[in-house]
Amino acid sequence: MADVARRAGVAAITVSRALSRPSQLSAPTLARIQRAIAETGYVRHALAGSLASNATRCIGAVVPVLSNSIFADTLQGLSQVLEEQGYRLLIASSQYDPLREQRIVEAFVGQRVDGIALTGTTHAGNTRAMLTRSRIPVVQMWNLPTQPFDCAVGFSNFAAARAMVRHLCSRGYRRIAYIGGLTYKNDRTQARERGYRAALSEAGLPVKEAHVRRTPFEFENGAAALSDLLEADSSIDAVFAASDVLAVGALLHCLRRGWRVPDKVALAGLDGSPIGALITPELTSIRFPRRQIGVRAAELLLDRIRGRPAGVVEDLGFELLTGGSA
Repeated sequence: MADVARRAGVAAITVSRALSRPSQLSAPTLARIQRAIAETGYVRHALAGSLASNATRCIGAVVPVLSNSIFADTLQGLSQVLEEQGYRLLIASSQYDPLREQRIVEAFVGQRVDGIALTGTTHAGNTRAMLTRSRIPVVQMWNLPTQPFDCAVGFSNFAAARAMVRHLCSRGYRRIAYIGGLTYKNDRTQARERGYRAALSEAGLPVKEAHVRRTPFEFENGAAALSDLLEADSSIDAVFAASDVLAVGALLHCLRRGWRVPDKVALAGLDGSPIGALITPELTSIRFPRRQIGVRAAELLLDRIRGRPAGVVEDLGFELLTGGSA
């Protein structure tokens, strides 16, 4: 670091600041330091720095899967804000398994991360106890817990699903089926299914268990679930899929069979994904600010690291997108 400082013509503390809080330096000074770092081949000793400062400047994030773009957008928002403040983002996938998430959290705590971002509000019992003991700031994302670990940011999955089914009812559909994700240990899919059921009950329509299918979020599963539903009851006139992945899979199945949508059956999703807007007919869906969830999660964690109080729960809301599929 002293070699870098001499070459750049700055103090060693300025080099440290360039590595940890680059936004605090002017562009010319930062450029000189970065040039000196490149010329000397200097790499910061992160472990030594964390022992000296009692901070690792690392944030751990746990999402269910890495292959789904909705979580990728949230991670992008997290990463951008944290990087600007000199933090690194460590990412892990729970595969929708609370015990796997617990092991990941234990590893993050062992690595002395400065904050942790978790997806959803359903966690193994030991996870809460471990985080409470560690006193590491935590933000829960993608749902709105009544009793958060620390802070939370997301939207109401229940309200989003209910709004979509209400929309289908307002369009005159009366035999509305549901394709959702697996509900075991997944608070988001549980809330979406409750929203579907609540909207039907409010409209005075029966909730038929034969009209409910639960399956992993894959395109082919949406197609298979729709085929199964219509084979069991050809009178179904609309299907709400609690994920655009499932809805698009169902829509592609209709196109392959030569069925006109929404003439044969109306279809609606939930995600506001780009593919839903590009497919024909355009998918009716619910859009929510998935990247902004990551941005606000990072900002809340940074606030907590700087000593601001816990207990903040932010609802970022959602938007209903009307398309030709319903």
